[in-house]
Amino acid sequence: MSLRLTTPAFLSLQNLASQCAVCHSWPARRVCAACVARFGQPAARCSTCAISLVSGQTQCASCVRQPPPLDACFAAVTYAYPWSTLMTVYKFGQDPAWAAVFAGLLLRTPGLAGRLAALQSGDWLLPMPLSAERLQTRGFNQSWELAKALAGQSGTCARPDARLLLRIRNTPPQSQLKREARLQNVKGAFVVNPLRAGELAGRHVLLIDDVMTSGASLFVAAQALREAGAAGVSGLVVARTE
Repeated sequence: MSLRLTTPAFLSLQNLASQCAVCHSWPARRVCAACVARFGQPAARCSTCAISLVSGQTQCASCVRQPPPLDACFAAVTYAYPWSTLMTVYKFGQDPAWAAVFAGLLLRTPGLAGRLAALQSGDWLLPMPLSAERLQTRGFNQSWELAKALAGQSGTCARPDARLLLRIRNTPPQSQLKREARLQNVKGAFVVNPLRAGELAGRHVLLIDDVMTSGASLFVAAQALREAGAAGVSGLVVARTE
């Protein structure tokens, strides 16, 4: 049986939680254990931007030259088949229940369990915010659903919150821009709620998103959190592009 499915084929399966959306095994979870094992193997990644590295390396040359405003960055998988297609289903198929699947995938990420265990009750799980326009179009914030699912599955003491970090400017999708234009595109797009900035003082934040490409959005948001007084900011994404 071929494993390669088209997007419409995935969409037709998105509500069948008893059939694997990748290999069609039955009965199974949305993504069966065999497919998670086959396509979700951990990779060596840069400690601060999560891009894939040759085994034995800990940080990429770009982060050595210009360290990003993240203490650490974690990615569960590479943005490739089947995760890239499943992410499209999740974001644009109006099926936020996929967040539970991806949260489970995140919890398999090397090093993340220790980072979650170190978070205290005053620390935060913050989703990357959407603009009001994007939220209205999509109907839900996929990063917020991930944050809630991760909090529930991990049992962390950190609090998920969708109103502490705000997006105040709608911008063109990063995927439409060249790499060098992405940082400028999101500059000034994120702020901490000025009425709640004191809640960040001395606290640690795990900033959560679905997909990381250049890292520009995550880095700008992390910088806003640091400027508001966060003691530490780490990034966590389901999928990282190469």
